[in-house]
Amino acid sequence: MRCVNWYSIKRPLILEVIRMQNSSNDPYRKALNTALRVLTRRDHSKHELSQKLKARGYAEEVIDEVVSECERFDYINDERTAQVFIRQLQRKGYGRKRIRSQLNLKGLRGKHIQGVLSKSISEADECQCAEKIFQKHARRFDREKDVLKRKDKIYRFLYGRGFSKTVISEIISKLT
Repeated sequence: MRCVNWYSIKRPLILEVIRMQNSSNDPYRKALNTALRVLTRRDHSKHELSQKLKARGYAEEVIDEVVSECERFDYINDERTAQVFIRQLQRKGYGRKRIRSQLNLKGLRGKHIQGVLSKSISEADECQCAEKIFQKHARRFDREKDVLKRKDKIYRFLYGRGFSKTVISEIISKLT
């Protein structure tokens, strides 16, 4: 995971952190400082940031204020976070179903996130990704001599990676 340099962050964020480091023991300022430090490492969803602040013992109303402030400055943006995460999982060779499941785990839900997912991954992209991941692991399946067992293994492997039944059927039909 790549860490973001403090100086590559937007200027208002740096000024806010410097100003807050010299402040009193106000819980809002402490929570905002914690949130800004968390956000310098990578993008987080609103849900993730709330969970991290809650785990550090901040009050619910303080967390809500901090999250809305970060959202106002565009430090957190769920659509941007979803786009980055979708590209990351797609590069790793996961299908649409698995990506949707992982987005739900990060608290990225809703119609606008599903719209981002459908725009990011077309049926052709998903098929190409499945073909690529199958080719990468093809030797694993070549050991099986029985054709039906081989197809079953391929099906289970690709289904576990989150590819749809139609995409898997296309890959398997190319084998015969």
